Amino acid sequence: MPYANPHAVRTPYPENLRQWLSIERAAQSRDWLANWSLLNPLPTPLYALPDLARQLGIAQLWVKDEAQRSALGSFKALGAPIALVRQILARWPDQGLSVPGLFSGEYRHLLKDYTVISATDGNHGRALAAAAQSIGCRCVIVLHAQVSLERELAIAAYDAHIVRIRGHYDQSVAEAARLAATYGWQVIADTSYAGYEQIPCDVMQGYGALVAEVLEQSASQPAQPAFSHVLLQGGVGGLAASVASYLWQFHGPDRPRLMVVEPEQADCLYQSAKAGRAAQASGTVDSLMAGLACGATSPLAWRFLQPSIDCFVTLPDALAAGAMRQLASGSARDIPLVAGESGAAGLAGLSLMCKDGARRKVAHLDAHSRVLLINTEGATSPAVYQQLVGETADSVIQRQQQWRQAPGAPG
Repeated sequence: MPYANPHAVRTPYPENLRQWLSIERAAQSRDWLANWSLLNPLPTPLYALPDLARQLGIAQLWVKDEAQRSALGSFKALGAPIALVRQILARWPDQGLSVPGLFSGEYRHLLKDYTVISATDGNHGRALAAAAQSIGCRCVIVLHAQVSLERELAIAAYDAHIVRIRGHYDQSVAEAARLAATYGWQVIADTSYAGYEQIPCDVMQGYGALVAEVLEQSASQPAQPAFSHVLLQGGVGGLAASVASYLWQFHGPDRPRLMVVEPEQADCLYQSAKAGRAAQASGTVDSLMAGLACGATSPLAWRFLQPSIDCFVTLPDALAAGAMRQLASGSARDIPLVAGESGAAGLAGLSLMCKDGARRKVAHLDAHSRVLLINTEGATSPAVYQQLVGETADSVIQRQQQWRQAPGAPG
């Protein structure tokens, strides 16, 4: 059953949170990202899925498609490069470094011996490796046992050195911190821990670019949100905290209802909500939803999530696979979409909550609801995608193009 968060409030955005995450700093990050050639220059699409909305018994359903952000295949391409750039600017304040110059590799001679490191389930590490390659510094990525060889090779393609461990994600985070302390490397991680908060905050600030795009694309106004509900993937909480904080600051007390979705066995945010503090997952953590297979809540992210998330939802892996197929199939009015295992989690959670009256009541979902989902990734593991969906991502993209060209297709 979804867990209604008793600590969620509807107040103006608190000043103590604004000092960490703000619309103004997100706008600066967005401007900086425009200098990175690996990102597509246009905003990612915001698609309406009216047939699926009708099937779920809601008024409107919209999907922000981060699979089309870049060749990196996920929203993580917005976070790692910003954190890396901010760290370099802080480390060499007297060198006259420019953001365009950093992204174009102009300072390789200065940075060739500078090494950054991070643990990853796949997408963050790939984004960090790509940013490091563009900027001209060295990159080490720590992978745990459940990260596929396919995802490892995608990271290594950007010249990153790979370190494998036998444990799970949280153990890879600890190993990255140990290696950094041993060799004097800099951790650029997307999760916080004791004594390590500013860089994860910078990562989260980069994600604000996608929220700014959504608000522009939907013509949302502060007192008139375009969406009544927004579903956000869990993990350690970074994306959810970034999106929630931006919407809360923009809409104030009129913000949409915010919900977090995560795997049953990697339910650290759900358990945090029940405990009233940043907590650990209750299960094995291993999940088909690789990007959400995290056992420990980011304490920094939890500062934003505890007062802003209205409802926490957990779901079995099978529902995510079904949602991947549902998005890929499309319909006469719904464009086919390539959504990876974690990307489809929002739809899986929404479908679960729409199944019966009790869940709908907890989530405040009804025939008038206008729901936003974020497809956080495409087929970042193409073989897994084909196995779960029954066709290749390229095949879905081909049908997507045919759908756009069909007579009467929405513009």
